[in-house]
Amino acid sequence: MLTIHRVHGVRRAPDGAPEPGHAVVVSGDRVEATGPYEELAERYGDRARVRDWDGTLTPGRHEPDGTALLEAAYHPDPREAGDLGTAPLTGDALAALGMTDTRWGASARRGIQRLLAIGTTSLSGPFTRPAVRTAVARSGLREPSGPRALAPGAPADFAVFAEDGRCLVTVLGGRLVYRGR
Repeated sequence: MLTIHRVHGVRRAPDGAPEPGHAVVVSGDRVEATGPYEELAERYGDRARVRDWDGTLTPGRHEPDGTALLEAAYHPDPREAGDLGTAPLTGDALAALGMTDTRWGASARRGIQRLLAIGTTSLSGPFTRPAVRTAVARSGLREPSGPRALAPGAPADFAVFAEDGRCLVTVLGGRLVYRGR
């Protein structure tokens, strides 16, 4: 199904200027087109659903040190908040936990959810723990193999940010994986 993501503006590259009134068309897991919303609506409107977002659509954030975030920190389960708090644990606190592969995998999934909630669409490893590597692979986050840009044929990986910097939505491979409140 085709989806037109209508926003206040589109930033085609992470450091590019926003293009007001532009939108992005997604087909499956790829960007189909970018351009002025009116032109895209005329071209695809009868075949596409429209999602309106109150922000600027960008290629999203890149996390250059995913290993430190996911393999050198434990992201507590909400059920552990009373004992461990909610902030990631590192150093001696992490060493005292007695981590297992299962616990590492669950921690990585919670860490990934935190990354998606701030608009992260790519990250770099290497990930040496098998459970963390599996969680990253299943998440849809990928390590960029070239410049991250929104162009026809590129992976449909992007985020929409509100004017105040909050992440409103994160999309990986054309799938909505995070939607803020």
